[in-house]
Amino acid sequence: MNVIVASSYYTLYQSAKERCFYVDFGQKMVRMSLCQLLALRYKVMSIPIESHFDGDLNEHGFEILTLCNKEHLFVLNTYEILDLKGFVQQSFTALGLSVDAETVSA
Repeated sequence: MNVIVASSYYTLYQSAKERCFYVDFGQKMVRMSLCQLLALRYKVMSIPIESHFDGDLNEHGFEILTLCNKEHLFVLNTYEILDLKGFVQQSFTALGLSVDAETVSA
């Protein structure tokens, strides 16, 4: 397996032999297809990080993230969410699958 991207909490591996990706969440390694990786990106980018700084919207500062058809459940704090957002952006940039917002609007 090749390391694609590593952050403080997460690491993305690519297995050419198995034609899949592995995301190491620290406490658990999750096998993902490209479609599942895209679903992860959608879920992570739709988390409103502003709510973590407003006690009325997110009193405890935790986020529950389910992956791969609810096979995996993660409870993440604010620091882990911030790192996960950056990790997902870096991962898709490294894979060559990211699109700049300027490119889309032009």
